[in-house]
Amino acid sequence: MFRYYFKATRLSLLIFLLFPVAITLAQSATATLSGAVVDQTGAVVPGAEITLINTATGLLRRATTNEYGYFIVPLLPPGAYTVRAQREKFAPVEISNVVLNVHDQRAIQIQLKVGVIGDTVNVVNEAPLIDESPAVATVVDRQFLENLPLNGKSFQSLISLTPGVALTNAGSGQFSVNGQRSNANYFTVDGVSANIGITTGPGGSILGNTASGSLPGLTTFGGTNGLVSVDALQEFKIQTSSYSSEFGRSPGGQVSLVTRSGTNEFRGALFEYFRNEALDANDWFTNRASAPKAPLRQNQFGGVAGGPIFLPRFGEGAPYSYDGRNRTFFFFSYEGLRLRLPQFIISDVPSLRLRQEAGSPVRPLLDSFPIPTGPEFLDARSRPTGAAPFSAAYSDLVSLDAAGVRVDHTVNKKLAVFARYNYAPSRNESRERSNISNAISDIRTLTMGGTLSASPLLSNEIRVNYSRAQGQEYNILDDFGGAIPVPDSLLFPPFASPERNLVQIGLSFASIDGYARGTGATNGFVAGI
Repeated sequence: MFRYYFKATRLSLLIFLLFPVAITLAQSATATLSGAVVDQTGAVVPGAEITLINTATGLLRRATTNEYGYFIVPLLPPGAYTVRAQREKFAPVEISNVVLNVHDQRAIQIQLKVGVIGDTVNVVNEAPLIDESPAVATVVDRQFLENLPLNGKSFQSLISLTPGVALTNAGSGQFSVNGQRSNANYFTVDGVSANIGITTGPGGSILGNTASGSLPGLTTFGGTNGLVSVDALQEFKIQTSSYSSEFGRSPGGQVSLVTRSGTNEFRGALFEYFRNEALDANDWFTNRASAPKAPLRQNQFGGVAGGPIFLPRFGEGAPYSYDGRNRTFFFFSYEGLRLRLPQFIISDVPSLRLRQEAGSPVRPLLDSFPIPTGPEFLDARSRPTGAAPFSAAYSDLVSLDAAGVRVDHTVNKKLAVFARYNYAPSRNESRERSNISNAISDIRTLTMGGTLSASPLLSNEIRVNYSRAQGQEYNILDDFGGAIPVPDSLLFPPFASPERNLVQIGLSFASIDGYARGTGATNGFVAGI
């Protein structure tokens, strides 16, 4: 059977423009803080000046209470803030460590006391925040990510801690939320869609759920490292029910990821996770078959670095002066994985007798299977079946290189912009006797955004994204277990080639599975938002 070159490409271009409004109406990766300012008697205080300062980057946002003493500050990047309130004839108040997470809608009440000129600032370490969002959600912040060991440095295991989430093998979505299908979950990174997954691996020519963009862009081994490395993740929130209508594309869980940005301090970290078969016991099946221990090598390494970028400052002095604090920041992350995963196979292959009795046209196909490690099987009447057992230990190969860089810049007191580029190729080589299936994935994303706070009552936000995910699955044959690979000239006719076609060989007797040679699929997904 021949399967010819198949390529599927989905192109969509969507541009969302958020018109000037006082509160955020479109899906975003920001938070909103609102509240009221009152005096000692509980009466509202109109005209009070509210200042929010991001303690890490120095980002400054201002608002003024209206005639009802109410204020709202939308489009705030997640992080810790210091809130200051002041008005003439009142002593200023400063509230520190006001933490806002992605998609938060928090409210706070600030009390001002009557004072005189020269009164010092009244510092409040903590103030109660009221959650005004009806959504049922779970937030995993940076501190939690740093202190909890994660298998494979992927946060999927944390998603399963959320109420209403159940892991599932049905479909390709990995988990179900409140009984919804596993492909009904919606992922976003920095406010733009991350449902850019493409099918790779066996059966990759069938696009399935990926044709509609309903699966996230995972690696070939199913990790979220292709979207964002854990060390480059600021926090994520999964909303399971009662969320806002802005999350209207999919009825399942809404997983929002926010990447880290640089701060006013230079910071970095290096890591490596190491594992070797010399430190582990042998597999039980391998011991029973007296086979040598298969290699187990896991090296997961990388690092992050971030801080301010010092740009030349012109005017008001020499052009050699530089200014970087509270203006421009960078953050770079890299994660690499080199994994050799031990496996043990027990399978049926053509017996030696069957190979010797086969005719010359068929003999090369039978010799492409590994040599049996045991005697030929007999049926219920003690007649030879043509199949014999084969057992062996081997290691599958997995690799990943995920790199990302983000730059944030505050143009002025009203406009802040950012850009992030992520490149994450991954590869998975899985063996089935002498057949090696290679799955290759290449994910590239570029996201740019800007937030304009024209006035305390006028805010704009725009996000632009370009994502490209490519996947390929191809099969090769080797001499594993004494097999003799079939020449391509015997498998492919003159008009076909292993680079563009797939040949599958199967045996219709006993329980011997066949093998494949050639390219099963080359799929592509391109999306712009």
